[in-house]
Order: sequence, then C-alpha cells, then structure tokens
Amino acid sequence: MTAFLVVLVIILFGVAIWQMGKIFQLSQTKVDNSSEVANDKDNNVNGWLMLGFTIFTYLLLVICFWKWGDVLLPKAASEHGSEIDSLMYISMALIFVVGFFTLWLLGFFSFKYRGKQGNRATFFADNDKLEFIWTIIPVIVLAGLIIYGLFTWTDIMNVDTDDDPMVVELYAYQFDWRARYSGEDNTLGEANVRLIEGVNQLGVDISDPNAQDDIVTNELHLPTGRKVLFKMRSQDVLHSAYMPHFRAQMNCVPGMITQFAFTPTITTEEMRMDDEVVAKVRKINKIRQENSKALVAKGDEPLEAYEFDYMLLCNKICGSNHYNMQMKIVVHTPEDYEAWMKEQTTLAEALKK
Repeated sequence: MTAFLVVLVIILFGVAIWQMGKIFQLSQTKVDNSSEVANDKDNNVNGWLMLGFTIFTYLLLVICFWKWGDVLLPKAASEHGSEIDSLMYISMALIFVVGFFTLWLLGFFSFKYRGKQGNRATFFADNDKLEFIWTIIPVIVLAGLIIYGLFTWTDIMNVDTDDDPMVVELYAYQFDWRARYSGEDNTLGEANVRLIEGVNQLGVDISDPNAQDDIVTNELHLPTGRKVLFKMRSQDVLHSAYMPHFRAQMNCVPGMITQFAFTPTITTEEMRMDDEVVAKVRKINKIRQENSKALVAKGDEPLEAYEFDYMLLCNKICGSNHYNMQMKIVVHTPEDYEAWMKEQTTLAEALKK
C-alpha cells in the first residue's frame, strides 16, 4: 500500500509540473498558435500506433485463449444446460466475429486514411443505401438472438407439473444452506421463520401433516433422470442459489418463495471420470502441492488433495462470510438415491429425539 501511495504521489507531482509548464507557456507574450496542430509526423505516428494497437489486441486475445482457455466450466450436467450453452456459444461467436472485423476496420482505416498536409476529406451529406444496410443487419441479428433467447428462457422456466417433479426446498441463511425434501407425499410442509427453534432450524410448522415426512439435510442429493423443482427461501438477506455445473441460478428473497427446476443428467462419479474434469483436477492439485511446500516450511499442515464435487454457491455478496457459503451437491443414479433416502431421518423423528 505504501509503495502504491509513493507511485501515486510521484505521478501527481509529474502532472503538476507539466501543468505548470503549460501555464508558463501561456504566460509568454508571443504564443505559437500552430503548436497544437497535428503535422504529417504526428499523423504518421498515430496511424502506426492505431495499427499496432489492433495487432496487440489480437495477440492478447490469442494469449488469453491459450493460457486461460481451460478455466471454463465443463459440460453441463442438466438437460436444459445444453440449451444455455448453445445460446452462449452462438452469442459469443457473433460477438467475436463482429468484433474481429470491426476492430480491424477501425485500425486499418485509421492507418490508411491518416491525415496528410494538403489532403481534404470527401464530404457526404447522407447515403441512404449505406445507412439502410448498417441498420437492418444489426436489427435482424439482434431480433434473432432475442427471440432465440426468449424461447430458450421460456422452455427452461416453465415447469410442467405433469412431469411430477420432485420438490426440494433450498433454505439460505447467513452463511449456510439447508435442503428440505418433501418426503413420500412430495409436498413440503408449511414454514415460517417465526417458528425457528432448537432443531427446527428452518421454521417448519410441525403441526402441518405434510411436514411430518419432510427431511432436512446439510448436503443436496439428487437423482439423475428426474426433474427437481426447487422452492427457495431466505431467512435474512438476499441470497442467490447458484449451481454452475447445472447452469442454474435463482435469487432467494426474504419473505417470498422463488423456484427453479432442472433435471440432472450426469452423476458425480461420471463427472469425475470426464477427461476435461480430470485435467482440471490434476491442474488444481499441482497448484495445491506447490502451495503446500510453503505451508510445510512454516510448520503448517499441507493442503488436502482436491476432489471434484458439484457445489451450491451463493452468488450475492450477502455479508462478511459470503465466500464460505456453499453446500455440496451429490448426484446419484436413481437406485443409489433411493438407498441414500432410506437412511435419512424425517423431521418428525428428529424432533422427538
């Protein structure tokens, strides 16, 4: 911080000296009015700089893809995830193609048509054909993207209750998550934060018959091949349930219930064997091993080896411990999920203990 302040002071001192020089020049009785007019040398320098900046931008883009191209998320683990990815890839492809040619034209024209003494620019009052072209093409492209996005959004957000989705509540509070399963009746019991007491951390109305078979866990377990309808609540502030590998996110708002649904398609074990995920895990563990050497040298415990897991994160800055607000998600085959569910204790049984 001290070094930053020193550098800042030096820069400000330099600016002050430069401004004082300008004031001194203006105070002279004879001022050369042509000093601020660009000459051929200035135009040539700026033309080459513009062309160099364009080439530098392209090189920087290539370096970024080469160096950090592997930090993107692996393939989607939900049915709608592929639709989200397709929409993103199409949008990004259009942006890159248009940006590539636009940047080149900007840099090339700035270089080719840089100012020269004696040359005058040709003036066009208007060009109806050109204006029609550069207006109608963006309109068509953007309209296509918007319509495609709206259809994709509608397909994802419309929950068909005829599919009999499994209902699960995601309960957010500073700074953790809880999952509440609707049990055999697939209906969540009523809940209110005023009923929070002791073991009943979610404020479930235990007098509600639908609440008797509800199951509360600190891990989210899901089966593949079945749609899951998430009902989301917040106890305190605005949180956001973010499940990146499933391409799912929804705000958790105090005083109301929000919802989102998706169908998991890839189990945790299957994702761990994916080549892209294996490479990412290997890279992470290599970094952790390097960091562990410094920790061991200080007498601290080394970092544990990382193993891939799906995660539920909070994507809203909800307080001082926001970074640590996460919950593990485990995706099973239907058979393994049923076996796990049989091992769980209902809320009614937990309150009797």
